[in-house]
Order: sequence, then structure tokens, then C-alpha cells
Amino acid sequence: MTPSPEAGTDPADPLDSLVLHATDNAVSWITLNRPEAMNAVTWDQRERVISLLADASADPAVRAVVITATGKGFCAGADLRGATAPATATAKRVPGDVARTIKLGAQRLISAVLDCEKPVIAAVNGTAAGIGAHLALACDLVIAAEQAKFIEVFVRRGLVPDGGGAYLLPRLVGPQRAKELMFFGDSLPAADAERLGLVNRVVPAGELEKTARAWAQRLASGPTRAIAMTKQLVNASLESDRATAFAAEAAAQEINMTTADANEGVASFVERRPASYEGR
Repeated sequence: MTPSPEAGTDPADPLDSLVLHATDNAVSWITLNRPEAMNAVTWDQRERVISLLADASADPAVRAVVITATGKGFCAGADLRGATAPATATAKRVPGDVARTIKLGAQRLISAVLDCEKPVIAAVNGTAAGIGAHLALACDLVIAAEQAKFIEVFVRRGLVPDGGGAYLLPRLVGPQRAKELMFFGDSLPAADAERLGLVNRVVPAGELEKTARAWAQRLASGPTRAIAMTKQLVNASLESDRATAFAAEAAAQEINMTTADANEGVASFVERRPASYEGR
């Protein structure tokens, strides 16, 4: 999937070519574009994706987001061979540098997806390994091509999972399955990922963009603020007791009932007609 770059980007800027961006029918398409490196993500690319997700949250004209990639890989993880954060790229490492790099890099990327106020779809075209797997799993919905696979590759390098993996996986598949994936680092085919609940839908490669576009368009035509608050409630529920979750639900509904879309939804039900949501 290779959407045209957004209007106003500088085609001479190499970063614009490494993270493609286009807004189409209220959907923000973010495409990693380093196919020769299986889309292993650099520090600069992470910053660009984080920025685009923040822009999507703030822009009323954007009502859904799709994250995908070109080539055979979705994202092979962090680019360990390329540049790291500019401030630490050439400095001698001291205690605290690694933790700081992870907090400012991989964890900020995953948080940007989880905190985005618009629903985010991952269209996983190929291998998603390490932080690439976590980038996909942080999304609200995951569609995978049949040849896609997910790899908790950290143990193969003698590393602890980062980028939110130990937070995300147990919540999706339970602690036992999460440990199996992280302890062994085996490649998990898309069909098995779907069976475990990591993936919503597996489709032939030729149908990935079509399916992602159809899902994104449905989201983009829905009640955007209600979806945003639903996302927030579901994410928070995994860390809340019942009383806290119920209170948050009631407060969210109170706020949501002030939106134009909620009024339209109720009116359309009473008038027995399809609702027409504007995302406000």
C-alpha cells in the first residue's frame, strides 16, 4: 500500500519518503516505507509516526487512522544498525541511557497509538517483529495478510521485551500464552495469531488494502467522539476495579450526550432513518 504523500510535504525531505502520509476520505494513512530494511524503524521515523498520530487526534477532519507498510515486512523492529536518538548516538553510554532511550522512543511510540483519540487500524502486510509486533498489537483493530507473522524476537537477542510488550500481550492472550511467545521467540503465523485473539481478521495479501480501507471508512463515518471514549473506556477497564470502570462509563456517557452525533443517533432512531454522523 503506497498512498500519495500528503499535500505540503517536501519530496526532497528523505523522512517524507520513509514515512508516507496521506489523508483520504477522513482516514489518515501512515505507511512505513523502508522495504529494503523490512521497515525496521529508525528514531526519526518513530518521531514522525508519533507526530502524525498526535495530528490525527487534534484534527476534526481525521476520523480514523491506518498504519501499514510497503514491501514484504510490516516492521522488523527497531533499526539497531542505523542511527539512534541524536543526543545519544555518539556519546559513551552511561547507566540510565538505555532506559531513557526506551522511554523516549519505543514506549512513546506505543503510547501514541494507545492514546490516539481516533481509532487506529494496523494493516499488517508481512513480518511484524519486536517493536514492530507491538506497534501492530497496540492498534485498536488488526488486519493481517495471510503471509504475515508476528515474532517476539527479543529473546533471540538476549533482550527483555520493550515497547510495551509485557504490558500488551498478557492483556490480549493471558500470561501463559504471553510467556510462551516471549520465552521462545517463535514465529507466529497470521492464522495462529487470529486464533489466539491477536488479530481480528486474516485476508489474502491482495485484499489487505481493500479490507483496511473498508473498515477505516466505516469507522470514519461513525460517531467519532463516541468511538474515542469507547476506546478510552476499554483500555482503562483492564486496570480498573468495577466501581471505577462503572463511574468512568457513566461520566463518558454524560459527556458524549452533549455531542452532535449522539443527538443525531437518538433522533435517527426515533425517526426510523439511517444516522448521518459528522464526527462532532
